Amino acid sequence: MAEPRVEVRRSPRRRRMVSAYREGDTVVVLLPARMTKGEEKHWVAEMLSRLQRSETRRKSPARTSDEALMARCAELSARYLDLLAEPVSVRWVPPMRTRWASCTPTEGTIRVSERLRDVPPWVLDYVLVHELAHLLVPGHGKDFWEWVHRYPKTERAMGYLEGLSAAAGLGITED
Repeated sequence: MAEPRVEVRRSPRRRRMVSAYREGDTVVVLLPARMTKGEEKHWVAEMLSRLQRSETRRKSPARTSDEALMARCAELSARYLDLLAEPVSVRWVPPMRTRWASCTPTEGTIRVSERLRDVPPWVLDYVLVHELAHLLVPGHGKDFWEWVHRYPKTERAMGYLEGLSAAAGLGITED
């Protein structure tokens, strides 16, 4: 993997704090102006490493393929749904206009909008648990929500998706 382009910005106001962030294809590293070239070299390497670890942690492996999505569903079914939800297929699909995902319980299929590829892993997990729960209870009644609420970040994820929909003007609401 190619090393990213790095831009170092020094500030006389900055005393000790070193930070880094991505700006397009460039990693910007903010340093105190008084640092030596040797310290700069050390901190640039350190911040690149920290940024990479942070970004890796934020990305769910389920984003990579339909197979990885199916594997994640198996993990979530085991953890929250007593291994009772076993989809026949789970796949990424082009962005849906009115939904984040959909399930056809009679066929055991789940489709997940590609809009969710960049959400935090815990949000994607909520959507998957939601759709897996439809394999157990087709509607949105009390029994359905009892299954879904076994996932501890349900309310938080619902709020995140609501905000995402509003900010992007998508008009997507909970089923």
